[in-house]
Amino acid sequence: MGQPYNLPEVRGKIEFNKSLAKLTWFKVGGSADVIYSPEDSEDLAHFLKNLDPEIAVMTLGVGSNLLVRDGGFRGVVIRLGRKFSKIETDGMILTAGAGTPDIILSQKARDHSITGLEFLRGVPGTIGGALKMNAGAYGSDISEIFVSCAAVDRLGNIHILTADDMDFSYRHSSCPDDFIFTSGTFKGRTGDKQEIAIRMKEIAAAREEAQPLRSRTGGSSFKNPQGKSAWKLIDGAGCRGLKVGGAQISEKHCNFMINTGSATAEDIELLGETVKARVFEDSGISLEWEIKRVGDK
Repeated sequence: MGQPYNLPEVRGKIEFNKSLAKLTWFKVGGSADVIYSPEDSEDLAHFLKNLDPEIAVMTLGVGSNLLVRDGGFRGVVIRLGRKFSKIETDGMILTAGAGTPDIILSQKARDHSITGLEFLRGVPGTIGGALKMNAGAYGSDISEIFVSCAAVDRLGNIHILTADDMDFSYRHSSCPDDFIFTSGTFKGRTGDKQEIAIRMKEIAAAREEAQPLRSRTGGSSFKNPQGKSAWKLIDGAGCRGLKVGGAQISEKHCNFMINTGSATAEDIELLGETVKARVFEDSGISLEWEIKRVGDK
């Protein structure tokens, strides 16, 4: 397949009609018309400023909290990879590119005896996604360490955002949907490197014990309702181990869906919707998806 759109000249890498399945944790989904990996923030801004505004755009990190539907994505997928993985430190301040895996930032903080970022050891994904959804785990979240971040909007304008701009709430930030984060700046506290390392090992062990980390999963499927645990509601509705095609609710943790090996994206999404319906019937509570679903069915 040739070039499907009239695209701007860039310094980064552009690929056409490439499968997204291998780029997501679920290992399902169709192809993207275009995958663009920017060279830097200026390259990204130039690309967006000169891209036809009618062309759909989405951002892809490591694909941990994402379900790409079987029909694929008609538009441009912007992939922030190694070019956006640099971390700089200044005292208790760390600035990380949006493509930086959360676990790598937590390790960098540990190495500089900075505490407060240990929870990122338990958050799958990258800093860009963590900013977007105010990612959190083990008693903390992004809002507690946030200083500022940089983003590029769909028109190619670069923005520097404060905590007031982000207006964080549970698993949510209030920035416009078209903002693509390029970096985040965070502040920790002086800590003991050994104590930080111990806490991170505890978090890693807790994840290993409680979650199906060695399966093809997308992380937590649903947000915890106010004062409730999604997994308990799912378990209470009799959904532990529930299957739809090749998709299954994990026996280990009910808020995780897994691809047993033959699942389609349709299987996984239908399983999630089935769980939502059963939980509502059982408890009257409507679960909200935490996994982002994109593309054509």
